[in-house]
Amino acid sequence: MAGEPDASNVATLSCARCDKPALLQCPKCVELKLPREGASFCTQDCFKAAWSSHKSVHVKAQLSSIANSLPGDQNSDLVSQGWLYCVRRGQGRTHKLPHFDWTGPLKQYLISPKRSVPAEIEKPDWAIDGTPKIEPNSDLQHVVEIKTPEQIQRMRETCKIAREVLDAAARVIRPGVTTDEIDRVVHEATIAAGGYPSPLNYYFFPKSCCTSVNEVICHGIPDARKLEDGDIVNVDVTVCYKGCHGDLNETYFVGNVDEASRQLVKCTYECLEKAIAIVKPGVRFREIGEIVNRHATMSGLSVVRSYCGHGIGDLFHCAPNIPHYARNKAVGVMKAGQTFTIEPMINAGLWRDRTWPDGWTAVTADGKRSAQFEHTLLVTETGVEVLTARLPSSPDVFPWLKK
Repeated sequence: MAGEPDASNVATLSCARCDKPALLQCPKCVELKLPREGASFCTQDCFKAAWSSHKSVHVKAQLSSIANSLPGDQNSDLVSQGWLYCVRRGQGRTHKLPHFDWTGPLKQYLISPKRSVPAEIEKPDWAIDGTPKIEPNSDLQHVVEIKTPEQIQRMRETCKIAREVLDAAARVIRPGVTTDEIDRVVHEATIAAGGYPSPLNYYFFPKSCCTSVNEVICHGIPDARKLEDGDIVNVDVTVCYKGCHGDLNETYFVGNVDEASRQLVKCTYECLEKAIAIVKPGVRFREIGEIVNRHATMSGLSVVRSYCGHGIGDLFHCAPNIPHYARNKAVGVMKAGQTFTIEPMINAGLWRDRTWPDGWTAVTADGKRSAQFEHTLLVTETGVEVLTARLPSSPDVFPWLKK
């Protein structure tokens, strides 16, 4: 409801709707300290009649305020295009940076509007409304599926696409590139291959991949922050193609990275490789955590306990759970035909994590750096097939793999 202006200004103000002498002033304009011209009205009826168009003045003023408070490159052009902060686990947006006791140098940045997917692309059941229907109620949350030859062939195709998509993302990583740009590359490469980016709108996740920088452990949301020289960034890609999912991630160096971060990333890679090496029929799932934990702790690092590997196939996430820490209680043994991910998250400091106000981004509790690598695996009769293995065309970005 409009309020009364200062008496000294009444005579000089005109109604923003009908130009009659103005007796009232929009209370929101007063709160935002906007000029009285254009914010005054002659009666409550005029104010109400003008409200549908007048309220846009408030939005523009708030966007302008945000633009003026952002770092240099994040200007009014960005916010005017609908970039906002993510809140409520992807279900909300806000103009203001959420209040949080940030554990390290990073903070939330603005995110771009949701990217579109062509109508002809086959979509999972969460693509429209953000809620998976089949997955949470499936028996495969409790029973580890043995894939048929037909399912295995579809997974091979999907995982190869996922690998090619991740490789495309890796090629654009350099100082000055935003993680939103990485997301754009992932999104477009996935669509071009005929797939759907599985994370997009999965329980309202707002982007097509996860980008986790420095102290971010996992589920980082691509945003407007530019990568800086010395950063490390994990890109986590999942593709849905022909009704099944392929999931992998890698942690990359951005420019010149300090030796401690290089050793963290290398050790995390080794943790995954050592875990894969024991995969074969008859091995208990809990053994993976023993292998990962042993190698990480020998290097003075810690293993994240809040997130684990998972079964995958026609469902994005299902049984089995694959913890990466020692003395875990994972149930079951490996059998030929099972598919699952191993994806250790290794911290330079303590293993504990916290979650940002966006409801997704998990960060180290002490603000120290974290790294992760992931593959989708198939248990074979004699061992393991890495369905998301690097290709001859994969970019040569890891020094320890150079010939």
